[in-house]
Amino acid sequence: MDVVGGKWKALILWELQAYGTRRFGELRRGLPGVSEKMLNQQLRELVEDDIVHREIYAEIPPRVEYSLTPEGQALNEALAPLGAWGTRRNKRINAEKVIVEVA
Repeated sequence: MDVVGGKWKALILWELQAYGTRRFGELRRGLPGVSEKMLNQQLRELVEDDIVHREIYAEIPPRVEYSLTPEGQALNEALAPLGAWGTRRNKRINAEKVIVEVA
């Protein structure tokens, strides 16, 4: 649970799964509400856990790209049923709210 604990890690994994290799700014734009500090911290932990690969290119200005490792891809596959459950739950809750508001 430490590997995916926190608000942003699963969202980072899904963003990398959906869009492939991303630069820091692309990840930040894809995750509205995340601060630069928090995104840096979460990415650093995912890299340390060998879930995300960080590639640094020797260019000026330096370019850094993030992608899923095979372990990260396997983790995303394991989290997919949890994501599906969350989607179904949100739909049910939203449907119940509409029924209550109409009544």
